[in-house]
Amino acid sequence: MAPAPSHVHVLSQLQADTCELLTSPALSPHVCLIGTEMEHATSLLEQVPRQQAGLGEPGFWHDFLLGMLKPVAATAVVAMAVALSFAQRLGLEREMLYATARAFLQLSVVGFVLHFIFAQKSVLWILLAYLFMVTVAGYTAGQRAKHVPGGKHIACVSILIGTAITMLVLVALKVFPFTPRYIIPVAGMMVGNAMTVTGVAMKKLREDVKIQRDMVETALALGATPRQATLQHVRRSLGIALSPVIDSAKTLGLISLPGSMSGLIMGGASPLEAIQLQIVVTNMLIGANTVSGIVSSYLCWTTFFNKAFQLKDELFADK
Repeated sequence: MAPAPSHVHVLSQLQADTCELLTSPALSPHVCLIGTEMEHATSLLEQVPRQQAGLGEPGFWHDFLLGMLKPVAATAVVAMAVALSFAQRLGLEREMLYATARAFLQLSVVGFVLHFIFAQKSVLWILLAYLFMVTVAGYTAGQRAKHVPGGKHIACVSILIGTAITMLVLVALKVFPFTPRYIIPVAGMMVGNAMTVTGVAMKKLREDVKIQRDMVETALALGATPRQATLQHVRRSLGIALSPVIDSAKTLGLISLPGSMSGLIMGGASPLEAIQLQIVVTNMLIGANTVSGIVSSYLCWTTFFNKAFQLKDELFADK
């Protein structure tokens, strides 16, 4: 009885048969094609930019300063705008230079802060960054609706509720992982848009009630509650505040490419991958803005009335 072949013998025979098959004339064109595709894939991998060194690591400042050459070169168009403003005597030269310098400084600081937070990978830093954005946005929206009592607090609460609910839904559905690299940029987009919506909704609601004060007071005299008397004004202000968001979604990609989509494409992502993320961004903005706008409007109208359910004269008196 012949002895069973060893594993080494079997592997050697298999390797020899494979080499003979690959070198046969029938398969040589396919082998060349596979080799070409492998070389192409390798070249693509070599073109992927390496990650920037961490803060404090060797080469960090070299990479950072080298990367800042393009932003500095882009200030040439600002110089052109300043020259045109001076030639046309618009008087905007100082404001343009100040805005450019401030944007440069703010974005540089934010870049370092995010670089630090991304390296920490801590939930605490995510929450701190998120609350900071909500606070600044609430203050800004409250400034827009400065005649609304407690407008800053209402805006903060509204933005917090709208963006937090939307974020929790997205994380629960595993659309985004709960990491700083995803949550902070996404939260920033939602907070920024919700800031505009809440500010406009509160301001328009107060102005609408002031213009139609007689109608509101007549409804109150006929037995309507403050909510019933101002309900159509709330709906009208919400429609005005949310219209830009809805119109933007309608024309998405037809007039101009959104910023996040353009950034992904310029960063090397496939256009198909970019539109997938942009659809998510569009949906989350509609959701967050709607919730924030509704909360701000319904918190806002309660400040218009005193304990006797009468409109406050100091808020709507003609000045």
